[in-house]
Amino acid sequence: MTVTLITGGNKGLGHETARQLLDLGHDVWIGARDAGRGQEAAARIGARSVQLDVTDEASVRRALATIDAAEGRLDVLVHNAGVLETGLDGPAATRSFATNAVGVVLVTEAALPLLRRSANPTVVTVSSSMGSFWAVTNPDRPEAGFPLALYAASKAAATMLTLQYAKANPGIRFNAVEPGATATDMTAAFGIGRPVQESARVVVRWATPDPSGPTGTFQDEAGTLPW
Repeated sequence: MTVTLITGGNKGLGHETARQLLDLGHDVWIGARDAGRGQEAAARIGARSVQLDVTDEASVRRALATIDAAEGRLDVLVHNAGVLETGLDGPAATRSFATNAVGVVLVTEAALPLLRRSANPTVVTVSSSMGSFWAVTNPDRPEAGFPLALYAASKAAATMLTLQYAKANPGIRFNAVEPGATATDMTAAFGIGRPVQESARVVVRWATPDPSGPTGTFQDEAGTLPW
């Protein structure tokens, strides 16, 4: 059985991704900052949960140690936890990069020993086309009309980190994914987005790759995304 960890998996896109992967036979662990909410979310769909705050290195290490003790390996890691700050100041910048970029580093570093024990290790970063220089400077793209500086910058960092991890770890498949604008709590203020089920399918596709599939790419549902 494929052992999968999804950060921020207690609601929204992460929770629906967990549900779809469970349907495909994965043994899914939901990582949630709030242990109680994580347990409730996992119980709803038959997953397992672990307390995991991607901005807290001690929490991250405890979570991966728990999975290691229970499973002995990790096959799929989905970096889904994220924040969207609409303000632009120091505290907002710290929160944005701590979750959207530094969290990718903390969780990946803790997960690498477990991933190296997998026969088909896969890491998917839920990034955003808002972090694409090509998209935000293209007047024909909706991203050009959203002044979300910290979200865009931190997601650009998340994509670059993912690609650099792919270069450094040729035995592990790393890809960043734009799942599509999705109606979640995070986007509610903008009144945009399609049903979460549709966007989760994009993440699931990259979390269940062919062993010969690509690594070190940034993808959306149409293919490789310029960035």
